[in-house]
Amino acid sequence: MGHGRNITEFVFLGLTQDPSGQMALFIMFLLIYTVTMVGNLLIMVTVLASSSLSSPVYFFLAYLSLMDTLYSTAITPKLLIDLLGDRKTISFPACMGQLFVEHLFGGAEVFLLVVMALDRYVAICKPLHYLNIMNRWVCNILLVLAWAGGFVHSVVQLVFVFHLPFCGPNVVDHFMCDLYPLLELACTDTYFTDLTVVTNGGSICLVVFILLVISYGFMLNSLKTHSQEGRRKALSTCSSHITVVVLFFVPCIFMYVRPVSNFPFDKFITIFYMVVPPMLKPLIYTLRNSEMKNSMEKLWCQTLTVE
Repeated sequence: MGHGRNITEFVFLGLTQDPSGQMALFIMFLLIYTVTMVGNLLIMVTVLASSSLSSPVYFFLAYLSLMDTLYSTAITPKLLIDLLGDRKTISFPACMGQLFVEHLFGGAEVFLLVVMALDRYVAICKPLHYLNIMNRWVCNILLVLAWAGGFVHSVVQLVFVFHLPFCGPNVVDHFMCDLYPLLELACTDTYFTDLTVVTNGGSICLVVFILLVISYGFMLNSLKTHSQEGRRKALSTCSSHITVVVLFFVPCIFMYVRPVSNFPFDKFITIFYMVVPPMLKPLIYTLRNSEMKNSMEKLWCQTLTVE
């Protein structure tokens, strides 16, 4: 215990202390989690089972859905259990595990959204060479890079928090282990750690968001030369990508691009970038995408006729 940690568990305050409020939230989050799981698994199954969805964009979409199911599962089941229980506790190792996993999948997803923007860029700006440039080998490497980016980001966050001394109060004003609430509980000056966290999390969010906005701007600009049909198709995929990017990055930037502090409303903002987007993404990607819808219908009909 050389570095002054005598806290073995943390206690979450959760979203509300009111029993009827907790019940309402339990029902809401259970619904959200169910829709998230069903929607994302449906996308993965459809992409894997449909030969017509073999293009790189669907390969990445299937992995985005996988990340979302893992990301949600790292957070929501514990939140659901806590909403039903009286004492909302988490052990120190489990808390570090949750922190690691949420930043691993969150970070990997940030980089995967960059990869998906790159994929759209090649598809729109170099349509004739698209399949040559974005071949399976390149796709696999880009995917590995996205996971590696998430892993490095997550390890950096974890190392800093893990070595902080926690010796005082162990009550976290949140429903999960996140950096800012934990930094507030450390019994030492966390100025340097705060800076590192903001630089690591905040700069990734902000820089990537700016890059994505610029790249989508370029793409939309280059659509002028396309035929009306090509333009319509490109716009429908781009608009769904842009929607997801905004959904994910705006709350993320709000949370991490600012001095470290844990405001009571932060936990509600956390819901908007951790719990809600994984549920909305399958809807956004499938409703705007006729190929995806057709493939799902085909699969559905095949399944029914087999039975």
